[in-house]
Formats: sequence, structure tokens, C-alpha cells
Amino acid sequence: MNSQAAASSGVHFENPALTQRLDSAVAIALSLGAQHAEARVMQTRTRHVSTADRHLESAGLSRTSGVGIRVLVDGCWGFAGSSSLAPDALDAAARDAVLLARTSRPLSTQPVRLAAEPAHVGHWASACAIDPFAIADTDIVTLLSEREAAVSDAPGVDHTDASFMAVDEQTLLVTSEGTRVSQHKTRVHADLTALGSNDRTGAIDTMRTLAPPTARGWEYLIGDGWDWDAELAGLPDHLAEKLAAPSVTPGPSTVVLDPSNLWLTIHESVGHATELDRALGYEANYAGTSFATPDQLGTLRYGSALMHVTGDRVTPYGLATTGWDDEGVAAQEWDLVRAGVLVGYQLDRGMAGEFGRPRSNGCAYADSPLHTPIQRMPNVSLQPSADEITTDDLISRVDDGYYIVGDKSWSIDMQRFNFQFTGQRFYRIKSGVIVGQVRDLAYQSRTPDFWGSLVGLGGRSTYVLGGALNCGKAQPGQVAAVSHGCPSAVFENVNVLNATEAS
Repeated sequence: MNSQAAASSGVHFENPALTQRLDSAVAIALSLGAQHAEARVMQTRTRHVSTADRHLESAGLSRTSGVGIRVLVDGCWGFAGSSSLAPDALDAAARDAVLLARTSRPLSTQPVRLAAEPAHVGHWASACAIDPFAIADTDIVTLLSEREAAVSDAPGVDHTDASFMAVDEQTLLVTSEGTRVSQHKTRVHADLTALGSNDRTGAIDTMRTLAPPTARGWEYLIGDGWDWDAELAGLPDHLAEKLAAPSVTPGPSTVVLDPSNLWLTIHESVGHATELDRALGYEANYAGTSFATPDQLGTLRYGSALMHVTGDRVTPYGLATTGWDDEGVAAQEWDLVRAGVLVGYQLDRGMAGEFGRPRSNGCAYADSPLHTPIQRMPNVSLQPSADEITTDDLISRVDDGYYIVGDKSWSIDMQRFNFQFTGQRFYRIKSGVIVGQVRDLAYQSRTPDFWGSLVGLGGRSTYVLGGALNCGKAQPGQVAAVSHGCPSAVFENVNVLNATEAS
């Protein structure tokens, strides 16, 4: 048995009667001429609670469930889904998937070739000590309101809001190759935003907590893995200083990026750019293609020699971490950029087969039983320095520059080449010392220029796993959760803009 497991409050989604039904649907597809068939049951619950100025603003719980059946007939995919798990519905979906594949075959430009993958059997669950769906709404509202109160009474804070979100995802995958795997994933996120004003400067601005989403349970919200008390205690002062700060003076500069800011730059300029379907031009309609085309694999100078970026599905608490992807490929880790050179892509089995790779690296995912699996981003992370270098060490080496904390707005072109990012807090550095905040800062660059200017990395102690629950892709649109780990990092000669003047 190939089984990966972690502590989980959920039960296994394995169900002998349901598995038998899926086997039957797969067998029907094969009997109708399919060379390969997959049946994937998926049940997702999503919960949200939000407060504003210490009062409940909204709360909701949604649930989706059903089955998706995908078949390969004469090198062409067919897919059909059903919200019913009744035997008749499963059999009908299998027949519809085969029919669609046959109907689409004349339009297919080249046959799909799946990279090989051994059969896997087992169960995997993400870490979850306290089920977030077992917590009463009143308890969540109390926690959020108490955290708002810790911030809202501070001078200069005019308004606060807070939110909590949890996702519970259970899947069961059966394939014609013998794979039988079930999985249970739990994800949570919470944040708090304070809005303030300064009568003297006339400034109005916000400050948000930095706690990233994670693949954990309610325990994360009560202090296991993040120091909420310390962050909330410092937030009013951070906001007050920002409101009184001078506007930034634009020009080329050295920037020290905190992991709370750099994760998003990695996501947009490296994560999306190394999706092979984008690089091949298949994902052109929605959010563009990629400058990092396959003819440059092994030669494209993506960044400086310090740049080592990995893709993985195994990082503890990673939002894209899993036991197997939605094609039954076992979780792995691999290099995307090594010593500053493009050396890999994100692959599903079809992309790996087309690209001549012996195996997929497990990047197939569908966000719904009614959506077909597509190539989706794994955890994509910048590796830290082997030396123990702190963020203070990095700052001390900067004669004149900025330290940027937190993410906010961003913009990047359709080829993941030209971009602009802002942040939550911007600290002026003079002679290796932080001398105070400035406002209105954005940094702009081209992807190879930016990563080529990487001159310093923090050590493992500065490494933080950031990420997002809502990365969008495909038509019809799908949403996936993904994490990006990184240390603090230093970039030289980056174009710093005054966002007020630029707009």
C-alpha cells in the first residue's frame, strides 16, 4: 500500500459501495472503447464568517459534491460530471464522456499521450488537530470581535473588519490503471484590517495582518503556528506611523523584500510563468502565456546564481500539498529554476507525455466534480541561504534602500514579464538602519531583470510559507489554493515608483 497520512479530524472518504460504483463506471467506459478512464468523487465544504466594527457582517456555509468521469478514446479526452452518485447517474456520465471524446476527436490536432504512472492505493490527509467546521459561529464571531477590539480602540483607528474562511475537501479517485486513493484536505485563513486617518496629513490608509492561509485546522487560529497576539499588538502603531509617513521619492533603489511580500511576486513571475500549458501557448485566453518558452529550457537566465526555485506537493502545511494529484500521480519535489537557470516546468500526465518526459510531476487538479482536471500550480518556493542570515543582517548591508512588508495590489502582463507590486509597509533604510516608514511605494521591473538583481538571501530562520486560496485559471474558470515559501531577499537597482504619481 502506498499511503501517506497526517493527523486529521476527518474520516476517510473510502467507501466500498461507492468504490464499486466507480469501478463499474470505469468498466463501462472501457467496454465502450476508452483506453483509459478515471472516476473522481469530490465533496467540498466552504465556510466563511466576517465581522465589521465588532459586529457580525456575514456568515455562510456552502457544499458541492458529485462525480467527474474522464476518459481517453483514440487519443482524445472526454469528460462528463454528475451531482448524483446513484449508479444510473455514474453509468450515464461514463457513456456521455465516451460520446464526447468520440465527437471531439475530429477536432483534435494531436493525440494525447499519458506519461506512465504506477498504480497507488491508500489514504492521505492534511494536518488538522481541530476541525474548523465543528466550531460554532458564535465562537468564531467572538474571536474575531475580540481581535478587532484589541486594535480598534487605538488612536487613529477609525474602522476594523475581520474574516475567517475554512475549506474541507474530500476526494476518492479510481482509475482503470488500478489506482484507488482517497484524500482529505483542510485549509483555513483569517485576517484583520484596520482603516485609519491622520488629521494633520489628511492621509487615509489601511493595515492588514500578515498571517498566511495554511493547510491546518482551527488550532492555527488560536495560536498554533502563528503569534496572533504579537501581530495584533503591533498593528495600530504600524498604521499610525504609515499615516504620518512622507511619500516615497521614486528612482532606482535596493529593496529588501520580506517573505510576506515576496511570495506574491514569486507566484506571479515564476509560478505562473513555469506552467507548461502557458509556456506552450495553451492558456492564452485567461491571464496569458509565458515568456519562459520550452526552447529556452536549460539555457534561459531567469535570475542570479542565488535563485533556486522548487515546485513541490510535499511541503508540510502547504496549500497545494497532497498525497496524489487528481490523475493519481504521487506527490514529488523538483527544480524549476536552479542557479538562476530555467530547468523545469509544472506538468500533468498529458503535458509530460507531449513534452517527452517519462513521468508527470503531479500538477493536475480540478476544483469541482463538474470540472475536468487541468495543470495547476504546486507549491512554488524560493530556497533560503544555507548560511544563517537574518533579515536584520540583510538590512545592515544596505546603504540606501527600502524594506517592504506585506502584499497589497499587483499587476503583471500576459507573458509574466513586466510587473508592478506594492505592499503594506515600506521602511526607509539608511546606512544599514531602518529610519522610518514611507508611503505610496510600488516597485516595477521585468522578470529576468528583477531576479537577475537578486544579491542576498536570508537563512532558514527567515523562511515563511505564504500563499493564497484563490488562484484562478482556465475557462470555465477554476480556483486552486497554493503556497509559496521564501526567505527575506535583497534586490539591487529596482525601479521604485511613487504609486500616487504613477496613477
